[in-house]
Amino acid sequence: MAKITAAVTGVGAFLPEYILDNFELSKMVDTSDEWIMSRIGIKTRHILKGEGLGTSYMGERAVKDLLEKTNTDPMDIDMVVCATVTPDMFFPSTANLICHKVGMKKAFGFDISAACSGFLFALTAASKFIETGTFKKVIVVGGDKMSSIIDYEDRATCPIFGDGAGAVLLEPNKEGYGVLDAILHSDGGGAAHLHMKAGGSAMPATEETVRNKLHYVYQEGQAVFKAAVTHMSDTAVEIMERNKLTAEDVRYLVPHQANLRIIDATAHRMGLPREKCMINIEKYGNTTAGTLPICLWDYESRLKKGDNLILAAFGGGYTWGAVYLKWAYDGGDFTR
Repeated sequence: MAKITAAVTGVGAFLPEYILDNFELSKMVDTSDEWIMSRIGIKTRHILKGEGLGTSYMGERAVKDLLEKTNTDPMDIDMVVCATVTPDMFFPSTANLICHKVGMKKAFGFDISAACSGFLFALTAASKFIETGTFKKVIVVGGDKMSSIIDYEDRATCPIFGDGAGAVLLEPNKEGYGVLDAILHSDGGGAAHLHMKAGGSAMPATEETVRNKLHYVYQEGQAVFKAAVTHMSDTAVEIMERNKLTAEDVRYLVPHQANLRIIDATAHRMGLPREKCMINIEKYGNTTAGTLPICLWDYESRLKKGDNLILAAFGGGYTWGAVYLKWAYDGGDFTR
């Protein structure tokens, strides 16, 4: 009996209409287009505007895009897993809200919090429900409204992040396509270098925490950069070696879009030229859990059935990992 794998059978995304470019950002903080492009590689980022709009709004739009493209009935979805560190609220989960808004009334949902590695963690967890035969149709969403937790007077963080969401549909496959391997790690010791201090149970919101800007992302750039380069490249190479893949076998590296230099360093370790890397950081910035599915959406038309993809990410706290995904359809069959 053929082994069941979880194949990606469609991808959707949503990016807010408002675009914050480097020129406008330079009016808000001491920075410039040259400084941002040379150090990070970002030209523009999308920002979600509108009262009461959170991550579930973007997730809803991404899922509706996905369902429309794949001609899938919302009532056929069994489960939704949402990777995010910017939930609409602590509870109910963002996945729960997305299910309600889209009309996926037979699905249950839950969130995964793993920062920029969240989509990898969610994709791996969701794939097990397909592999065991428990479910037939599972949606994985990755999305973050990072503008809600960014201090636009902090030059160390505000040029990096944008808002957006992506979603993929997982279905059973017996031909060897889909999620074939995963290597995932976490190290809470990294929290000292990248975290949001207040707002949780250890430090609930008070006038003082708000006044001291403790509800924004804090990052020590050099420490995070060094760890990201090491861990992303190590796991990407390890998953290639474990699956006996050469650089020629890999169609694309799908890297977390945090910093162009990190992407280049990871590709170099894997022996891949830049043209084998999915790169859209210049347009969208770092959308945290949204970067990987948005990359798949952005490059979908170039993908062919059987393409070998290595997804790699590194996130705050620390979290990191890599997934070996064999693409299950010709992306050019879908048009946007």
